[in-house]
Amino acid sequence: MTSSGFTRRTFLSGSAAAGAITVVGATAAHAAVAGFYNPFTGYAITGSWQEHVNRGSLGGIDYGMGVGTRLPAAGGGVITNTPDNGTGGHTVTIQHDNGYRTQYMHLSGFLLGNGTRVGMGGVVGLSGGAPGAPGSGNSSGPHVHWHMISPGGTRINPLTYLGSGGGGGGLPKTATEQDGIPGTVMWKRVQNWLRLEQGYTGPVDGAPGTNTYAALQRGVRAYGYNGPIDGVMGPNSWAGVQRLAARWGYTGPIDGVMGANSWRGLARFVNQDKYD
Repeated sequence: MTSSGFTRRTFLSGSAAAGAITVVGATAAHAAVAGFYNPFTGYAITGSWQEHVNRGSLGGIDYGMGVGTRLPAAGGGVITNTPDNGTGGHTVTIQHDNGYRTQYMHLSGFLLGNGTRVGMGGVVGLSGGAPGAPGSGNSSGPHVHWHMISPGGTRINPLTYLGSGGGGGGLPKTATEQDGIPGTVMWKRVQNWLRLEQGYTGPVDGAPGTNTYAALQRGVRAYGYNGPIDGVMGPNSWAGVQRLAARWGYTGPIDGVMGANSWRGLARFVNQDKYD
C-alpha cells in the first residue's frame, strides 16, 4: 500500500466506462489497466512526481509539449472544466466511473463542455503553460501537469498504475503505441493472441501472411466482421479490427482504413502481458 492508502487492489475494484478494470501489466512500474492508459508516453517528463512533492506540491507529473497540443483522456468519464484554478490555471477533471479522477492543468483551451462524457483517448483540451498566458497559472514554460485523485480525495501518482513515464523512462511495450506504425514486435503479439485464442498454428515471426490474417478475421468476428475467413484483409476485415481497437482507446471512424490511431488501439490490446 502506498502512503496515500491507494493500492492496485482498490483501484481494480471499480469499473471503467470502457469495461471492467483488470490488471494486464506485469509490474506496478509498467502496469497497464484495461480501459485506462498513459496518453503521454511520447513526451519527456520535465517535472517528476518526487520533484513536485519536494517543493511542497501535492504531487503531479509534468510533460513538456508545445502550446496547443491535444490532450487525450486516460480513460472514459465525465468532464468538468475549471477556469483559472489557482496555480494550476485552466484545469480539466475527468470523473471516471470507478470513483477515481484524472486532472490536466495549465491548459490553453477547453474543448468539451461540463458534463460531457468522453471515451478513452478522446481529446479533452489543449495544453498551455506559456508564462503569463491565459490559463497558465503559475507555469514557467509550456507543458501539461497531470495526476490522479483517489475516491478519498488524495492525489496519487498515475505512472505507478497506468503505464510508463515517457521521455525514454520506460516506453510502451511496442513502438506502435507511441508512433502508430505497426512493426515486427506488434505483429508477434498479434500472432501470440491468435495462437492462444483463435486457432492460429503458424509461426510467431512478426511477419503476417494469409494464415495470420485468416486467424485475425476469426478474431474480429466478435467485433462485427461477418465476411469470409480467407486471409485476404479488405475494408470489412479492417473495420472489425477498428471495432476491437475502439475498446482500447481508438475513437476514429469505423471505415476499414487503418491509420496511426487504429494501430495504436490494436497495439494496446495485444500489449497485454499474456500476449508477450
